[in-house]
Amino acid sequence: VVGIIEPPDFKLLSPRPEEEVRSDIDLLVYGREKDVQRMAEEEGMTLKDELEVFKDDVSDTTSGTVEAVVAPRSQVAGKTLNQLNLQDRFRVTPLAIYRHGETYRAEIGDLVLDVGDAILIQGSWRRLKMLQEERSLLFTTPIDVELMRPEKAAWAGLWLGVALTMIMVFKIQLSVSLMTGALGMVITRVLSIDEAYRAVDWRTIFLLAGLIPLGIATEKTGTAAWIAHTVLNVIGAVQPIVLLTVIGILSTIFTLVISNVGATVLLVPLVVNMAMAANADPRMAALVVGLATSNSFMLPTHQVNALYMGPGRYRSVDFMKAGILISVVFIVVMIGMIYLIYGV
Repeated sequence: VVGIIEPPDFKLLSPRPEEEVRSDIDLLVYGREKDVQRMAEEEGMTLKDELEVFKDDVSDTTSGTVEAVVAPRSQVAGKTLNQLNLQDRFRVTPLAIYRHGETYRAEIGDLVLDVGDAILIQGSWRRLKMLQEERSLLFTTPIDVELMRPEKAAWAGLWLGVALTMIMVFKIQLSVSLMTGALGMVITRVLSIDEAYRAVDWRTIFLLAGLIPLGIATEKTGTAAWIAHTVLNVIGAVQPIVLLTVIGILSTIFTLVISNVGATVLLVPLVVNMAMAANADPRMAALVVGLATSNSFMLPTHQVNALYMGPGRYRSVDFMKAGILISVVFIVVMIGMIYLIYGV
């Protein structure tokens, strides 16, 4: 039994084993279907066809089940589940224990836990996260489900509005405005400091910390101009549309090995010099870079590609098979639309 509701407004999740069960209440029960049916018949209970009162409490976004293993030198080893009292401390419910090839489902509260025992635990993601952070049990899969906080939606919307107002109405610098909104969300507990810290992609931060000075250096030292003239000498005197196509291909290659932001920072000064040397519009060259650095379909180097590479069990060759054609179409459509709209 993992939940009890008694009219008019009493609700208890992860109740203790000794909790009293009275008539006219709703129970939330986990178990094998035949065992639950047998319990209902023996105890004179009525099974409902689907969840009603507990529907929101056990949705995939709010709760679930995880498997946790008793770690070596853990304070949990040598104790029983009754002694740990997970229901009271964390509001989670142990459902079963797996030990030496056998699964124990009934009367598991008095079993003495040993190192290597696997425990199946049910509860809200928030409570399971608290149990995981105690580090007495090793979770076989990390709890990375995003915790929803609907009660904080108003605060989040308010601070987003404040940041946008500072940018669009008062013309305050973008970094200052967004930092104000982010700090406001932390102060009002929309998210914690740790959550904000984990949300930052530090690899991108340090990559940009190196690429921005590199981009400036290539422009100040004349390297960008030298590369531009070298490329122009190789391709010869060409029409602006051909030059933009070359820039699009170059940007696509760069974005396969570095981030799209980093490729943009590095290539913009280079292509501006290339366009000026070819008497073409440098704004169109910069626009091509901004668009083409998102043309990263051929390899799983982009974070979005990497996101579904694991679950989909894709290989790099799979990305190349589909991505090469998509990238070619991307460049053709991009150059064609720029030609039609801007008349390059």
